[in-house]
Amino acid sequence: MIMNEKFVRRIAGEVEEIKNSGLYKTERIIESPQGAEINVNGKTVLNFCANNYLGLSSHPKVIAANGGVFEPLYNEQDAIISDALNHASIIDGVRLCKAQRFRYEHNNMNDLEAKLKEAASCRNRIIVTDGSFSMDGTIAQLDKICDLADQYEAAVMIDECHSSGFLGKTGRGTHEYRGVMGRIDIITGTLGKALGGASGGFTSGSKAVIEMLRQKSRPYLFSNTLAPSIAGASIAVLDMLSETTELRDKLESNTKYFRNKMTEAGFDIKPGDHPIVPIMLYDAVLAQNFASGLLDEGIYVIGFFFPVVAKGQARIRVQLSAAHEQHHLDKAIGAFTRVGKELGVLR
Repeated sequence: MIMNEKFVRRIAGEVEEIKNSGLYKTERIIESPQGAEINVNGKTVLNFCANNYLGLSSHPKVIAANGGVFEPLYNEQDAIISDALNHASIIDGVRLCKAQRFRYEHNNMNDLEAKLKEAASCRNRIIVTDGSFSMDGTIAQLDKICDLADQYEAAVMIDECHSSGFLGKTGRGTHEYRGVMGRIDIITGTLGKALGGASGGFTSGSKAVIEMLRQKSRPYLFSNTLAPSIAGASIAVLDMLSETTELRDKLESNTKYFRNKMTEAGFDIKPGDHPIVPIMLYDAVLAQNFASGLLDEGIYVIGFFFPVVAKGQARIRVQLSAAHEQHHLDKAIGAFTRVGKELGVLR
């Protein structure tokens, strides 16, 4: 095969520009099971960069998607009203649907109400939001969203990928956290984060909605079933979480401790209660250098910048886990503080 040399040269040049700008992403090879400590590129480090919120990914009992939701349920007569910071899977699913699209400013209830009024002539309207937002760690105001949905006769759908298993008093998710159990029409989520790290996901709702998805959802109709081992492991996790809240309680405690100590140290952190903790640095190169400095200190995190987040909003995203003990948190806080002073983030 003869490659197009002009095309290859252009791509190679663009890669070189990324390297020269300081934004080149070096692959890091994880050579161990997920846990508080992992082996990265041959070095043992503390892991603060995983969706393993409850620390269940390597539990013995565990070891023994949105693209298909909208198209079957809504068409050009309907309206989908979506939070501006919704996950890409929601955005892609909306694009596949012929429904009219409206986008409201992130977590802005006044703008959401304006969009509901704007879509008043549509047959059905549905408000779609992440339960928890993966880059900011903010939690949707579902109580207010449900009130607006009732007022304007709209349905509500939430994506619980970063909520299922640990938000709310018993870990049922954002709808429990906000006190709106039973008021959500459609819930989607993943088995690949807090629920043990398996593949696959789920959609829950009324019997009629699920039956329609089974009949017309293209990703469902044209994909393979979950492997029995994944289904079994996920059921085992749900059984464990139904027996005790010990893990979600520990995660909550770890989150409060880390957020408080990092704020006291002088870091700019987006406020909230979620175990996703954005350490705001704003500059992309600084975020890259900060993450590299932390890896040298034995702390594994990733710097995020455009296009993953908006320009000028670069950050380190810390993800806490029930697998972390206090000495892990203290080591991370100390490392953040040292690197912060070295790079001029802290005085």
